[in-house]
Amino acid sequence: MGSKVRVGLLYGGKSGEHEVSLQTALAVMGQFNYDKYEIIPFYITKEGQWRSGATLHQPPATIEQIKLAANNDSSSIAMLFQSDASCNNNELQSSTERAYVSSVQTTDDRKVLDVIFPLLHGTYGEDGTVQGMLEMAGVPYVGAGVLASAVGMDKVMMKKVFAIEDLPQCVFRYFNRTQWDKDAPFFIMECEVSLGYPCFIKPANLGSSVGISKANNREELIEAVNFAFRYDRKVIVEEFVDAREIEVSVLGNDEVQASVPGEIVPNNEFYDYKAKYIDGKSAMIIPAELDEATTEQIREMAVRAFQSIDGSGLSRVDFFVGKEDNRIYINEINTMPGFTPFSMYPLLWKESGLSYGELLQKLIDLALERHAEKQRLVYTE
Repeated sequence: MGSKVRVGLLYGGKSGEHEVSLQTALAVMGQFNYDKYEIIPFYITKEGQWRSGATLHQPPATIEQIKLAANNDSSSIAMLFQSDASCNNNELQSSTERAYVSSVQTTDDRKVLDVIFPLLHGTYGEDGTVQGMLEMAGVPYVGAGVLASAVGMDKVMMKKVFAIEDLPQCVFRYFNRTQWDKDAPFFIMECEVSLGYPCFIKPANLGSSVGISKANNREELIEAVNFAFRYDRKVIVEEFVDAREIEVSVLGNDEVQASVPGEIVPNNEFYDYKAKYIDGKSAMIIPAELDEATTEQIREMAVRAFQSIDGSGLSRVDFFVGKEDNRIYINEINTMPGFTPFSMYPLLWKESGLSYGELLQKLIDLALERHAEKQRLVYTE
């Protein structure tokens, strides 16, 4: 590498969490040390168009500034998604890889990137699709790999893995659109018998509480299921538990650390999209007021959940703690948690003794470490 580490920030995306990604990107851009890093922005529009910008020399002030203009100069499509450890510009391994890397361009130079930081939430970014592209191109990137990203995004598969790991969780049911259209009365009955009311209805492959509803009766259940199908072809329905919402930040590759737990106290009926990203009125209690035994059990479960999906880099693991019996339920794992001003992930690490800047440095180090480890693999006999 040169004197500065060249970091490509990838944000936006064809996802219901597009705006959340923009908030995350703006926050991260404001925290990098520009004497140490060269930051190159890559914006993916809601329609899936890739755009690149010039190297940043100072953090942008607004979200509008990071919505990069389209660049129609095809001669500038020269930056390849590769590092010095991978093939050089004239040795791309396949036509697939050439197609991937040709979709990205810079406007100021043709140097390769040292690492990619995908700040993408939801579909086509946090679900293993972009991670697979980066693996094909042979470039280091921050965060979970293909498998962990895909499992972490699909709530049904995630819960199946957690069940194998014997992690306690709420009762749930799931079905896809075809199944629902064919036999909705059966699934309604199954939810009512197994879960009862109230219950929560969610798109199986989305985060940031997009598309989530709480149903108190059959009419609301049907309405909520149809609403969730706007965002995904598969829906999950979960039982309601009268519980506190506890979150833990996880950091590492093979050696994993868990932060102190934090508690979310929603301003709304539950911690929905508005409570997370718009009004900013939900309270965060850091560290959470838990006894020592419960704290350590939650931290240990967070590490187990991270390792169960073969996580790497970072994740935030969410739990419920019963208000009456103090029973712990794992809710979900988020492999690319937000870094917005309201986000729990960096705040938990700050309370645990790791500043925002140190956290970014650690994540980049972990990405390079994992990439170096993969270079030891042999792909031919």
